[in-house]
Amino acid sequence: MVRVTDVEDEEAPTVLIVDNNQMSLHRLTNIFRQREFNVVTCEDGDRAVDEYIRLDPELVVLSLDIPSMDGHLAALEMREHGKDCRILFSAPKRQAQLAQDATHSAGAIGWVEKPITAASIDSIWSLVLGPIPDAPGLEDLDTIHPVEEMIEVEKDEGPMPLPLPDIAPLALPINPLPVGARTPTKKSSKAKRLLIVLIIFSGLGAAGWYAWSNGLI
Repeated sequence: MVRVTDVEDEEAPTVLIVDNNQMSLHRLTNIFRQREFNVVTCEDGDRAVDEYIRLDPELVVLSLDIPSMDGHLAALEMREHGKDCRILFSAPKRQAQLAQDATHSAGAIGWVEKPITAASIDSIWSLVLGPIPDAPGLEDLDTIHPVEEMIEVEKDEGPMPLPLPDIAPLALPINPLPVGARTPTKKSSKAKRLLIVLIIFSGLGAAGWYAWSNGLI
């Protein structure tokens, strides 16, 4: 859930307050309203990053212990998008070391101990208005929170075969009889008769020659 509290001045700076504790949200809203800030609040890390990108606020007050994405990681995501992002962490006393480490990693302007009061904000206001430190944790952001999903590339099986044209098979001539059983044509029968006649006449000629040469005729 995102809540917006506007002031009358249209040029007033905007503060994005991120905390899932309603008491802290209420207290911080009142503190920054007194400082003439437009106040936008939300309660989880993912939404906080989206709202930061949408609003580009002058200041972000970010709790370390928030759902969906912890404050340290959300701060790194914001710094990656906007190098001049001013981030002020908030954390209970028991998380002091964690808050100091996150402040250095994300290049935050500082951190404030919960429960936050107007006096505690006054005591660090010079840090809020000061220079923005570098964020060395950005170098490890992909290791902490990978941004690229592993995609399994399917194996290329090569070009698909082209479909064969839909052509009907050619009709072959039907010959129910084997070659040896085919009926002889008239031409082959006539040639056979001529061959027989030739053999007969040859035999008669040879017999006549034999009879003549022996004086029989």
